[in-house]
Amino acid sequence: MTIAIIGATGQLGGLTVAALLDRGTPAEEILALGRNAVRLSDLARRGVRTAPLDLEDVDATAAALHGAQDLLLISLSDPGHRLPLHANAVEAARRAGVGHVAYTSVLMAPTTILGLAVDHRATEELIRESGIPATLLRNGWYTENHYQDFVAARDGGVVANSAGDGRLATAPRRDYAEAAAVVVSTPGHEGCVYELSGDTAWSYEEFAGTAQLVLGTPVRYEPLSSDDERDLLLGAGLDEATAQFIVEMNGSIREGALDATTGDLARLLGRPTEPLEATMRSWAQMSSAV
Repeated sequence: MTIAIIGATGQLGGLTVAALLDRGTPAEEILALGRNAVRLSDLARRGVRTAPLDLEDVDATAAALHGAQDLLLISLSDPGHRLPLHANAVEAARRAGVGHVAYTSVLMAPTTILGLAVDHRATEELIRESGIPATLLRNGWYTENHYQDFVAARDGGVVANSAGDGRLATAPRRDYAEAAAVVVSTPGHEGCVYELSGDTAWSYEEFAGTAQLVLGTPVRYEPLSSDDERDLLLGAGLDEATAQFIVEMNGSIREGALDATTGDLARLLGRPTEPLEATMRSWAQMSSAV
């Protein structure tokens, strides 16, 4: 049996390979495909089979996937431009005779107001049209996405944005990776859709309170209007497109786009997801070690 991972050299992919190995999957049964040659070499030293990834070349990708029973397709990180490459990955999997595809989509993809869901909805449809038995891993938000907010709390005592009273049900990337490893290494997930999120949703007011508890210094949350946040981001040197993306994302958070607590992630893990405080404490330890 071969488990292939497209995107194995990214952060989620690398953690998924580690989770598979920790779960007892033989290294020679894992095929890591990615674009980072250094990380591929690192994986190869652990006994994992590797192959360079060029999703522009469907034939080469299909050849690399030949013999794979399960494929984890990790979505690429370029919203608005990744759909053609996702389409090539799905076509390559079809040509290679892959028996099962798991795809990392986004939480509540069919109905979410998140702008980045457009590519995910289209990719889900491509997978359905391919006829390959599939599992949709609709990932919620990674707690690591808020590391810079923790840094702001640590260094200045203030977290400021336009998310307002919006809540986020986050979990660390490692939890999502372990869930993906479960799905591609155990039977019975074909045809399933998992809405994956942390067990508890938190607000930025609570984020600030947790940071204060962990750091032992005063931290407060300062809600901003969308316009004030945009001005702040532009003043910090961000380009217009990036600033607008962040403002729109926080607007979606304010409207509840990432607050769902479905329990699917914990059920796949067989344990609770890691709480915000535990993740923050790991950040604090990391900072003190530098």
